[in-house]
Amino acid sequence: MNGLKDYIEFEKGNIPIIFSIPHGGTLECDFIPQRIDGVLGIDKGTTDLAKKLIEQIIINFKKENLEFKIPFYINSKVRRNKIDLNRSEYKAYNQNSFLAREIYRFYHNKIEEWIVKNLEQYNHSLLIDIHGFEKDARPPGFRDVDVILGTNNLQSLFSEQIKKRDWGKNIRGKIIQSMLQLGIPIAPGHPRRREYVLTGGYITTQYGASQIPKSQTIQIEFSDQIRLYDENLKNKVVKTLAHVLFEDLNQINCSMR
Repeated sequence: MNGLKDYIEFEKGNIPIIFSIPHGGTLECDFIPQRIDGVLGIDKGTTDLAKKLIEQIIINFKKENLEFKIPFYINSKVRRNKIDLNRSEYKAYNQNSFLAREIYRFYHNKIEEWIVKNLEQYNHSLLIDIHGFEKDARPPGFRDVDVILGTNNLQSLFSEQIKKRDWGKNIRGKIIQSMLQLGIPIAPGHPRRREYVLTGGYITTQYGASQIPKSQTIQIEFSDQIRLYDENLKNKVVKTLAHVLFEDLNQINCSMR
């Protein structure tokens, strides 16, 4: 499996947060056949954004004079037109490619391994799947936003339906409120407007609470404005999200200190 490090970048963490970046890779891999259907484009800047998030979370722990803490991290280096790790296996790559199959299974096996570890040690695991979208490509008539959250209608956060009054009392609600307070448009976030809301893809549904109790997943889509064009906006979003995650960690029932 050591050879797969040329195709997948990953690091073991020591807090129950996992960052997954399946579509940021730029490696051509000419020996892997190209996929012929589905979205093929790269989510540019998602790898850099995820690393900045990790750096900021580490800084937050240091500010509190806590021991070194770091999230789990896994990132595909391979272009999405060769392997789409956010799809089920039979749709993710050309099935004739042994290497593509090995990369796909390693990526998903690593996520499963880390979730099991987090549940055993902390009785909790949060997987954040990071993606990107282009603001100009959103369907007409929808509100202009910079961040989109996908939780499969909260099923990836809770194994049972929760009351509507409690929708804002979870990690999704905390992220929404923190972004709105800074004036950063986010979906969902405006109940009286048409929302460009994504439910989350294969990773979100496969590893969420509806499939694995106490394992929460959330897909976060960042606009091209955040990822590529506005460094100040990116820094603001990164610091805000890292703070929400840090505070949420301190509130859950696990030994962070």
